[in-house]
This record gives sequence, C-alpha cells and structure tokens, in this order.
Amino acid sequence: MSDASATRHVLYVEDDRINIVLMEEVFRLMPGWTLHIAETGGQALEMLPRVMPTLVLMDMNLPDMNGLQLMGHVRADARLAGLRCVALSADVMDDQRQRARAAGFQDYWLKPIDVRKLRQALERL
Repeated sequence: MSDASATRHVLYVEDDRINIVLMEEVFRLMPGWTLHIAETGGQALEMLPRVMPTLVLMDMNLPDMNGLQLMGHVRADARLAGLRCVALSADVMDDQRQRARAAGFQDYWLKPIDVRKLRQALERL
C-alpha cells in the first residue's frame, strides 16, 4: 500500500527558461510534489532512472532531439515501462497529436500550459 503523504516527482523536460520559471512557481504551491528539470533530452535520459517520476512533462522541441525521439528512448528502456508522459507543444496540428499518442504519450497539452489543467491532472494522480 502506498503512502498518500509520500512525495511524488515530476520530471519537466524543457529548454525555455520562462517556461521553467513558471513551472517552478506552480510546483512551489503544490505540497507533496517535487519538480525536477532537464533542459535536454540527454539530461532527461540520465535523470529518468534515478528519479523514476510519477509524471514526465516533455517539450516536443528540445535542442538535442525532439519529443518523439526522446519518447522512443524512454519506451525502449524496460526500467521505464509504464511511465506516464505528457507531450507539451505549441503545435496544434492533429497529425502531431496523433504521432505523439502513437509514440506512447498519454496526453498532449498545448502551450502555454493551462495551470488549472495541470493542477487538476496532478490531483488525479
């Protein structure tokens, strides 16, 4: 049985400093949650097995790879099976959403991030 008071972890994979600061402020007000930041796909791949987050919020346009490539690495790693991942992008095209879902993302959120939607999703977890 899990302890409801245990700290949960979110890995936010994002290279835009403004978005990072916003997310840090959101999580500052979320007791029971710890935010970890990776600014590249490579950093995320190094951090994931150590952090084993409850949720990964992943920008689709990173400096070293795109979100689909990063998700391919995540899904190929048996240690990360079942990891909940949400794609974040300003791209509103349906084909991009479909590719993200096919790659294994559980959801696709448009930027700028809807803070209310984020808080509701964390509460459901």
